[in-house]
Amino acid sequence: MAGESGSAAEATDLVPILKPDIVLLNDQLPDGTGIEVCRCLRLAAPGVQCLILTSWDEQHALRAAVLAGASGYVLKQIRDNNELFSSIRGAASGRSLIGPGVRERVAEGLYAAASASWLAGMTMQERNVLGLMARGLTNRQIGQEMVLPDLAVAACVSSVLEKLGFRRLSQLAPAGNTRSLEPLD
Repeated sequence: MAGESGSAAEATDLVPILKPDIVLLNDQLPDGTGIEVCRCLRLAAPGVQCLILTSWDEQHALRAAVLAGASGYVLKQIRDNNELFSSIRGAASGRSLIGPGVRERVAEGLYAAASASWLAGMTMQERNVLGLMARGLTNRQIGQEMVLPDLAVAACVSSVLEKLGFRRLSQLAPAGNTRSLEPLD
């Protein structure tokens, strides 16, 4: 183990210094989420693989991992340590734990849900950023694609994540929304 952190801010500061191969991120941190940390690390330490440790149901965990650009996720209700160790080894070796075509299906599901009432509060720019996030683009890549400065992209990504309920909440979907995206089978 290279290091340990108890908060999103500390993890975001420590990882670029310690330069680990992989970071195991809890989905819920006292000052943010593993999703936010993963997005920050994709810019600050692009070579680091992130694995989200989550208690969310599989569809929400998958959506969160895709939006964060993570290598994958592991449910906290794992049956044995071998499953966790296997996931960590796979992600550390650079292998995506998100199956082929799944990112595209998540992106398509987000685009299809773009008219959903829980996205009605998003601007067109936020919806475009959401689509690019779902394709796995980093903030820098989103800025290049949309011709926006880094600070504008960071602010828009933060706004999108907050509107999706990622900021310091224990659930992925916005409050009061129990609707999930279409199954990804």
